[in-house]
Amino acid sequence: MNPTNELDRIPIWDLPVRLFHWLVVTLFIVSFVTGQIGGNAMIYHMYSGYSILALVIFRVLWGFFGSTSARFSHFVRGPAAFFSYAKTLPRRVPSYTPGHNPVGGGMVVVLLALLLVQAVTGLFANDDIFIEGPLAGWVSKETSDWLTGIHEINIDLLLILVGLHVAAVLFYLLYKRENLVEPMVTGNKRVAGEPKTSIVFPSLWRALLLALLAAGGVLVLVGAG
Repeated sequence: MNPTNELDRIPIWDLPVRLFHWLVVTLFIVSFVTGQIGGNAMIYHMYSGYSILALVIFRVLWGFFGSTSARFSHFVRGPAAFFSYAKTLPRRVPSYTPGHNPVGGGMVVVLLALLLVQAVTGLFANDDIFIEGPLAGWVSKETSDWLTGIHEINIDLLLILVGLHVAAVLFYLLYKRENLVEPMVTGNKRVAGEPKTSIVFPSLWRALLLALLAAGGVLVLVGAG
């Protein structure tokens, strides 16, 4: 492994990925807190959920049409790569992976899936008092109750995954001496053996178009209820 001062610091995370990350962090906190408060706060809970759904749809689209490091093809690996990388975790040296490592990439996919489940089930959920999702009328009361149960169970899974994510960030920072937060703020990361020309960043206009498509789709879906 090259010494840190010999490693290149290159652009890895584009602005859309960084904005997605921090907006999801903020909205997840808002959704959790308002969900715990209940009552009138549920209005903000629902708006937050709609926003998360739009963001997840955008991130999925960006995973196919975005920058190199943001694409699923760049960081989604099979079980062999996952376990091979996992074996290196006890080594007290930075990995300096140009993007998500195989374990982190797997966590990203699971997190997106759980966020999607949470947002979609919320559209059909009800609280048996006065709040129900905009699409609750599309299904029977029994189905709405079932989806509400999934919504309540899934938040626990999300909290566990978020806890693992925070623990992983601290593990890399304190044990492996690799700061994973800074690149998600600045976009730049120290890497080893990655040609500077290998990361391609598309125009921000493409990101804006995909974001508008995602937001518009959610607005149409919510309005249809």
